[in-house]
Amino acid sequence: MGTSLKKVLKISVPILIGLGLVYYSYASTTPEDRNIILESIKNADPVWVLLSVFLGVLSHISRAIRWNYLLSPMGYRPRLINNVLIILTAYFANTLILRSGEFLRATALNTYEHVPFEKGFGTIVTERIIDVVMLLLIITIAMLVQTDVILGILEENGIGLVGSLVLLLAGVVGLFISIRLIKKSTSKLAVKIKSFLSGLLDGVLSIFKMKQRGAFIFHTIFIWVCYIAMFWVIKFTVPETTELPLGAFLVAFVAGAFAMATTNGGLGFFPIAVAATLMVYGIDENPGKAYGWIMWTAQTLMVVVFGTISFIVLPLLNRNR
Repeated sequence: MGTSLKKVLKISVPILIGLGLVYYSYASTTPEDRNIILESIKNADPVWVLLSVFLGVLSHISRAIRWNYLLSPMGYRPRLINNVLIILTAYFANTLILRSGEFLRATALNTYEHVPFEKGFGTIVTERIIDVVMLLLIITIAMLVQTDVILGILEENGIGLVGSLVLLLAGVVGLFISIRLIKKSTSKLAVKIKSFLSGLLDGVLSIFKMKQRGAFIFHTIFIWVCYIAMFWVIKFTVPETTELPLGAFLVAFVAGAFAMATTNGGLGFFPIAVAATLMVYGIDENPGKAYGWIMWTAQTLMVVVFGTISFIVLPLLNRNR
């Protein structure tokens, strides 16, 4: 397969999957269902939607501040406004071409702040590693606080407490065996996995080597608290979801995070994944989809609007550079 064809497929496949899921979501509902979902979206209280957007903007500003903590040990201290504009532009790029934002961030940082591409990209990789660690932590917390629900789902499928423990033990043993096999293997896939795990460890340990590690850890926690909070406040826009506990939204948040990573900005997949999760908590499919579409639309519009503005303002602000 040619290089150009691979590039085309990398760009087009996630978009096509997203559009296919949008069509599936549309085709799998009746006209009455679609009217219910649209009415729920129309009646959504804009105050909560705007609060969710505001929390999203705060998370990006915090990420811009945190970025300098990774750059400063190398002798670079970009202007905060440039960091914010670059990050918003990068998120906008990711909605168009999956994973393109990381390269755009490093390129823009080199253009406007003269930080070498490889050094800027290295800090972005470290950020992504920390994000993976935080997501794993949230998954663990969600599993702990929602153990009863998870056990209930397993029991509904014929798996009791003993069966759950057996599955857990099998998973731990399987993980241990997999790690041993990967360590001994010299295949390309095993080398990639070992490289990723090594980078994951290096990225986590690098926090404890920086001077402002306390501030870095604070902003890392703050960013993810904002992510969860902007997800949680949307519950007040749909009457059926207002009484759900935070634990339910942690599980839905995890489902939404995986949807965002699979397609461009979660196109099509995000509302389906979130609605399916909320159905476990007794929320009908239509209110669940309404919640998912409100959340996805609010955050996508935020990224598109602020990303477009940043794309225009960034070169104008740095025209003398």
